[in-house]
Amino acid sequence: MTTPQTPASKFLLILTYAKPLEEVDAFLPAHKEFLSKGYEAGKILFSGRRTPRIGGVILVRGGSAEEVRAFEDGDPFVRNGVATYEIIEFTPSRAADNLDELMMS
Repeated sequence: MTTPQTPASKFLLILTYAKPLEEVDAFLPAHKEFLSKGYEAGKILFSGRRTPRIGGVILVRGGSAEEVRAFEDGDPFVRNGVATYEIIEFTPSRAADNLDELMMS
């Protein structure tokens, strides 16, 4: 008999720029590299800019809140004081049929 899996926690990271875009843009290449490493490690599920361009949103898979804070601290935007994060932890309870596997990971 197969035991149903419990959905893994996800973290929604809401990034808000704390400095003018000119200052943010100076760190954009390093931020993009940071995101690429997160995707390669299987940590980030999706990311993108907020509209209007006042920050961004990142969906991170599982782990602990402490791991996510450590991940956030590695962002060049945070290290250079041009952005802050709000971290929202949630456990998915429902997903579209084609996202069921994502919900469990």
